[in-house]
Amino acid sequence: MRRRTPATRSTRSRRSARLLGASAAIIAGAGALRVLCGVAFANYDTLYALAWGGQLARGESPAYAVPIAPTPHPLLELLGLVLYPLGARTTEDVAVALGFVALSACGWVIYRLGAQWFGRAAGAVAALIFLTRDPVLSWGVRAYVDVPYLALVLAALLVESRSRRAGAPVLALLATAGLLRPEAWAFSAIYWLYLVDPVALARTRARRLASASDGAGASTPARARIERGRLLGLTALAASAPLLWVLSDLVITGDALWSLSHTQHTAEALGRKTGIANVPLYVPRRIGEVLRVPVLAGAVLGAGLSLAWLRGRALPAAAAGVLALAVFAGFASLGLPINTRYAALSAAILCLFCGAGVAGWLGLRRDDRRRRRWMAAGAVLALALLAYAPASYRGASRELGKLEREQHIEDELVALVRDGAITLRCGRVGVPNHAPIPLLALYMRTSPRNIVSPEAGSIRSGVYVDPASRKVEEDYVLDRNDPHERVSIPRGFREVSANRSWRIYMRCGA
Repeated sequence: MRRRTPATRSTRSRRSARLLGASAAIIAGAGALRVLCGVAFANYDTLYALAWGGQLARGESPAYAVPIAPTPHPLLELLGLVLYPLGARTTEDVAVALGFVALSACGWVIYRLGAQWFGRAAGAVAALIFLTRDPVLSWGVRAYVDVPYLALVLAALLVESRSRRAGAPVLALLATAGLLRPEAWAFSAIYWLYLVDPVALARTRARRLASASDGAGASTPARARIERGRLLGLTALAASAPLLWVLSDLVITGDALWSLSHTQHTAEALGRKTGIANVPLYVPRRIGEVLRVPVLAGAVLGAGLSLAWLRGRALPAAAAGVLALAVFAGFASLGLPINTRYAALSAAILCLFCGAGVAGWLGLRRDDRRRRRWMAAGAVLALALLAYAPASYRGASRELGKLEREQHIEDELVALVRDGAITLRCGRVGVPNHAPIPLLALYMRTSPRNIVSPEAGSIRSGVYVDPASRKVEEDYVLDRNDPHERVSIPRGFREVSANRSWRIYMRCGA
């Protein structure tokens, strides 16, 4: 049995203290972000996953085939399944809280990556830039699945940057991320190939054979068995997420590739930009929508200076950025949409380069003549970012204000469910567009199939939910480009309840 030496215990104590400190910082950051943003609710995709998890808890098959339904996310559905006994409100609240924790974790990991590569000041600048982008705040306050996915992928990058060929810990993080977004499968596959690089393996095997010939350590056959076991373990980790996702699709729909085909069909129906031909134009545009011109310019400056003068530190960041763009483009070529959210990883890495542009000069020796030139360029960049800060603040305020109105509309819809005005006792529930479907399904504890949008047809009896004003109708849609049109109240329905956002009509019997 291996004895724990005082040095080993001390190392473990330091690791535990760092982990505890990081956890406390992330939780505190999540609380601060929640207070500063002032708005928090689950978005359409997350609500659907939670509603599907509720169906699993009730022994039902999730209704994946509802028109304009999002791509399934197995890990988020598991969350809905586990939280189902606590009720719909608690389920949504926990998902939202985890969204803020994930957003804060992104900031913390970006800081740590920046500190690892370019120094603490650069890391702090990068984290601040990322957390103040209005699209990023929008994704965080609405608990988008892309935020915890990003936190996990960045954490994997941090682990690898601290310990080259870290192996299992990196693949475990990527496997978890791979149950939220399939892009992580590509990262796992590429990293696995990196780990089993035949040249590196041959060198390792030669060193171990030499050691064995000197009489040190275990026998060569024993070492070979250990090496094979390690390789099998790494392979299982790398393959676990895609296998579980495909198995989930197969069991629920009978089609192992349901998520892929459904996402392609939905992207086509909604007119989303897809395909490799659109990558050169729309991928840079999507990244620009997140970062805006000053940060992009700062990232170019930081990348140029750091690759020229801090090449050893900058190369891992550059490699990660190139890989992120390649995977983004690769998935677009499969017919998946080129959405702004999918550019989050590339945007985070560019924030790191922008942080390097401002403060990377601290990585040069004090007597290095290039230090003053970089310092001057960094000062100009910092002034440019500060000059743009008011516009960035106004953009974030507008976005959060819009989301606050949307949350108010949703709260008033949920209130009508709780008051019993929206019920299934006379039949299914009709809605003016597909935006309310997962919210009503979650809070009514029913299948999304029982909430009927115009894309799915019309109802002759039951409850019809109608916006109380044109403003509500305009504000409560997923996207201006999504299919939606003004739908008349079904014939024979009478008004039974109303509030400032919604009017409820009912008809029992055909």
